[in-house]
Order: sequence, then structure tokens, then C-alpha cells
Amino acid sequence: MTTYMAKPQEVQRKWYILDATGKPLGRLASEAARLLRGKHKPIYTPHVDTGDHVIIINAEKVVLTGKKLDQKKWQRHSGYPGGFKSTDYRTLLQTKPELAVQLAVKGMLPHNRLGDKMLKKLRVYRGSQHPHQAQQPELWVGQE
Repeated sequence: MTTYMAKPQEVQRKWYILDATGKPLGRLASEAARLLRGKHKPIYTPHVDTGDHVIIINAEKVVLTGKKLDQKKWQRHSGYPGGFKSTDYRTLLQTKPELAVQLAVKGMLPHNRLGDKMLKKLRVYRGSQHPHQAQQPELWVGQE
């Protein structure tokens, strides 16, 4: 018996909506990464993008547990001397909640070209409105 390997042209992609209201950031991001990679499908193949499209709504209502709002930092560097910048997550979630969710999901995907391709199927929106009604997305309930 041979092992089944999915081919990129065989993959049927669906659209799912994840509601971030009241959910911890890490739990939401891991579920989104699982859907983007395609691990919820029986045809999952590690070296092929078998995942679905994911829409995350209500990104401003995501929560961080413990003292992470003040202790966790988003750090970046411009590449120039003195170009280091740091922002705590309380400020980041107030100003750019979409970025906070997207960074969390990006960290849970493979760090290569395949992961970049998977990340392009993620859409994050601050409120409950999104412009993807034509794709007929389904609400993902998962293992809650």
C-alpha cells in the first residue's frame, strides 16, 4: 500500500470565519494556523499547501491572559543604527489589533516559502464586517 500525497491542483479550498470575541490570542492563532496548514483534512501533506482560507473577525476583542498586556513586547528593528523599536501589547491591541493577530498566526506557520503562501490566505478584520460574502464562508466551531 502506498502513502497518499496530495497534489496542489487536487486541493479543494473552503472559506472559514473565526470569531475572536473573548478568545485568548494564542488559542485563536493556533486554530487559524491549523486551518491554514490543512491539518484538519484527511489529505494533509506536509510539503503541500492543503489549507483553507481563514477570515478572523472582531480582532479588537481578543484577550491576553495574565500580565501579558504589559509584559509582552512587539519588537522590531529598521536595520539602521538606533532603529530598535518596542511596543507593549496593550498599546498594540488598541492601535493595530489586526497586526497582533496576524503576527501570532505567522509565528505558528512554517518559516519558509510554504508558510508565506499559507499566510496569504489569512484575512484579519477589526470589526464584525468583512468583504468576503461572495466566497460563502462558513463559521468554524472547531473543538470548543
